[in-house]
Amino acid sequence: MKLNPDRIRIFEGNIVKMKVDAIVNAANNTLLGGGGVDGAIHMAAGPGLLEECRALKGCPTGEAKITKGYLLPAKYVIHTVGPVWQDGREGEDEFLASCYRKSLELAKEHKIKTIAFPAISTGAYGFPSERAARIAVIQIKEFLQKNELPDVVLLVCYNKETCKSIKKALDGNL
Repeated sequence: MKLNPDRIRIFEGNIVKMKVDAIVNAANNTLLGGGGVDGAIHMAAGPGLLEECRALKGCPTGEAKITKGYLLPAKYVIHTVGPVWQDGREGEDEFLASCYRKSLELAKEHKIKTIAFPAISTGAYGFPSERAARIAVIQIKEFLQKNELPDVVLLVCYNKETCKSIKKALDGNL
């Protein structure tokens, strides 16, 4: 199946405000909230999210779990735990690739049509932005070429620099 380029879009802004079926949370292993996008999602979703996450009893790096979206515009939150950057010698690339694959598999399983991803692991976890963008785009393109769902994947950038990296990756320049 040939990939329609309109299925992957870049959006600069705040992921918690996205009106999509699911947003992806760049979570930590506890799933109990933290800094960056994780803290913002937990704050915007309200206490119900924390309660449901407690019942999930954490998540290993490279895996993903799904919850309701609670007070968010999104119906679901897919929590995935990206790797902490260790100079690329500890399997970080594969863990990050797995985050995207596992999140997309959950989206397909739950018949999610629109999903928004942050730049997983590029904040406090220190993953190099261009390298992360390349991995994200490769995984998303490969998944969408083989699957009808999700219909649209939004790559949400918190800043212009991240958007530039993702655009370069989408254009095949990374």
